[in-house]
Parts: sequence; structure tokens; C-alpha cells
Amino acid sequence: MNIANRTIRATRHSDATPPLFQDSGQADEGAVLGRIGPLVARLIADPAELEAAQRLRYRIFREEMGASFSPDSGRSDRDEDRFDATCDHLIVVDTTRPGSPAEQIVGTYRLLRDEVAARAGGFYSAGEYAIDALVARHRGKRFLELGRSCVMPDYRSKRTIELLWQGIWAYCLRHGTDVMVGCASFPGADARKHALALSFLHRHARASGEWAVDPATADAIKMDMLPEEAIDMKAALAAMPPLIKGYLRLGAKFADRAVIDRAFGSTDVMVILPVDTISERYVRYYGADAGRFAPGARTA
Repeated sequence: MNIANRTIRATRHSDATPPLFQDSGQADEGAVLGRIGPLVARLIADPAELEAAQRLRYRIFREEMGASFSPDSGRSDRDEDRFDATCDHLIVVDTTRPGSPAEQIVGTYRLLRDEVAARAGGFYSAGEYAIDALVARHRGKRFLELGRSCVMPDYRSKRTIELLWQGIWAYCLRHGTDVMVGCASFPGADARKHALALSFLHRHARASGEWAVDPATADAIKMDMLPEEAIDMKAALAAMPPLIKGYLRLGAKFADRAVIDRAFGSTDVMVILPVDTISERYVRYYGADAGRFAPGARTA
């Protein structure tokens, strides 16, 4: 079961500016974004937790998915890039695991708000899709880029996935997010192996009009590989990675072309999820608990 979101050609920056931990929260109730039993979703509190999240990403992306990393990243056993210093990092901590809080991290998700991206030189996914043009068409809306998600194999359960989404939803409430975007991956750089799922997304969940997003690279391919009559919905959903299936169930739309990430060896799709289009059923489901973790939530 692979729920890892896409990563990039990681590089080691020994002199990277440390994250703004005062913005990312401290290890107290003010930083908590969700809780289910012994599992807690919160933002990282210190550099040790960031390094632990980067090591987890490395293990999942490199050892499970075969991502290509620079020699420096390989020596450090960390997936690290320049965006880590400015993003917020959502983590899931199992409080029953032995060790320090950093050693209790079992899942992570990277969050980049548009106002932070503007100061940091742009969104990460701009390397594959023309996301700046999308944002420019929706001035006044607050965008949140999601990425770098991964979970330890033993924790890839419905409960952990629900806690991640509860945390993201609480974060969105805190910051008044209007639109969630980000790249998600199919394994492998041969898109033809995902013809059924990609064709389904193109036919039934394609972003159009004001939400359309063009690729920003020559490594883009058409997703409508199969005719309508050849698309079996049940089989197409079964062929999707759980992360992409989860976005789809929330009501997300997808760019009409996929992008091949040759270094990472994946077929990437751009996810566009305006908050006001999320199914009311899911708003009630996640919002019931997430609201209490978003005191003083911003409004649009």
C-alpha cells in the first residue's frame, strides 16, 4: 500500500536556513491539529523533528520507491531541499512508541501557503505545472500546496489517513485556506501502465475553465489514453494509489496532462481542490473534530 506523495530531485543543503519553528508551533496543545487515540497530528517543534521527518521521507521514497537522490542526500539518509526551511511540516506521532518525540514520528506531510511561497521564491510544484498562472487567476483566494506525504508501512491504516486529513483540515481552518493544490504520483515513469486510471481522471475529474492548469515541462503526456467505453470505473479506482483516490473522493479535479518525473521514476498528476467544492459529507466528517483544533480560525 503506497500512500507516498511525489518527491523531487533531493539535494543536501548543509547551510539551509532553519525553519521558522515559532510559526510552525511548539510541542504543546497549541500545535496539535488532530488526535485519534495515541496518535497525534501536529506541526514540527524543533530541528530534530524536521530531521526525523526527512529521514522518514528518505526511507519511503528511496528504499521503497527507488527515488534518485544526490550523493550528499544519500550520505545523510535524509530527503532535504530548500523548501523544507520555509514550509510547515505536519507530522503524525505515536505517543506509545519508545524514545523522544522525534523518534515517535510515523507520518509526515509538507504544507506551503501561498504567502510563504511568495517569500520563498514560488511553489515547489511550479517545476512541473504552471501553478503561478492558476493562482494569478484567483487573486484573493488563499492557496495551500500539499506535498511530500509518507507514512511508515505499519501505520498505513484508515485511522492514520483520517488523522492526516483531520490535521490538514484544521490547518486550513486556522489559515483560511480556499484552495489546496499539489502533485501526487503514480509509481513508475511508464504512464501507459496507468492508462485506465489516468483516462478515468481525464474523463470524469478533469479541471477545466478557471481551474485548468498547464504543464510547465516538456515531459508531459496526455491522460486520455482509452476511449470512454473502455473505462471501467470500479477497476479504475482500484488501480489508483490510495492518496490519489482520497483526493478524488474529496472532490478534487486534476490537470488534463500528467508529467513524467524521470529522476524520481513516477507519473505525476496535479491536484486542484477548492475548499468550497469538498463534499459536504467529508466536511462534516473531518470538520467535527478538526474545528476544535483550529481556535480563532481565519475566515475568507
